[in-house]
Amino acid sequence: MPINQIAIGSHEELSHPGTLKAALAEFISTLIFVFAGQGSGMAYNKLTANGASSPAGMISASVAHAFGLFVAVSVGANISGGHVNPAVTFGAFVGGNITLFRGILYIIAQLLGSTAACGLLEFATGGMSTGSFALGADVSVWNALVFEIVMTFGLVYTVYATAVDPKKGDLGVIAPIAIGFIVGANILAGGAFTGASMNPAVSFGPSLLSWTWTHQWVYWAGPLIGGGLAGFIYEFIFISHTHEQIPSGDF
Repeated sequence: MPINQIAIGSHEELSHPGTLKAALAEFISTLIFVFAGQGSGMAYNKLTANGASSPAGMISASVAHAFGLFVAVSVGANISGGHVNPAVTFGAFVGGNITLFRGILYIIAQLLGSTAACGLLEFATGGMSTGSFALGADVSVWNALVFEIVMTFGLVYTVYATAVDPKKGDLGVIAPIAIGFIVGANILAGGAFTGASMNPAVSFGPSLLSWTWTHQWVYWAGPLIGGGLAGFIYEFIFISHTHEQIPSGDF
């Protein structure tokens, strides 16, 4: 079972050069992703003079996030595994594919990358607000929680199927594309209801800069639950445990 493969690791990992390089890669990849995704929303607001949300805006956000994540995962894949998301890191930990200490360092790097991207966006746009994630009208926190769980489950399940599974073969070549596509598709499905975060780092950066924490727990609990479930189910049901390897996080 996956629980038998969970590894705590050692605090010495926190100062190991390879781990630090991987964390830096996560910082840069998350910065790239959030800058493109959050920036697309700010550009839409500028072009529409802060107009109401529209289908066109939703499509532009979907495309920007899909393209941005495709690149962010691609450039980090050979260094850190290209997680770019605490929920992906948590799902990898649950499946025994990364140690606890390494995972914590990844998550810190991801949160810092998101915050840096939002700070750069506010500076580059002359003080425009990055805003924060919020629930849609008539959407309860429980509705939103289910949305975030299901969407993130689909994302992390896709990560496992295309990047983690040792039987993936040539499918691994399209992993960044598939991961970007599922995020773009989920934004079209859930954007109007929760903003379709699927990523605690993505919601953390804007909330920190605007100091708006309303329903922030939904954007942590939902993705972590969904990512953890996907990691557990895929590892337990679909991945053979006959191979022995030390968890590193490098998919």
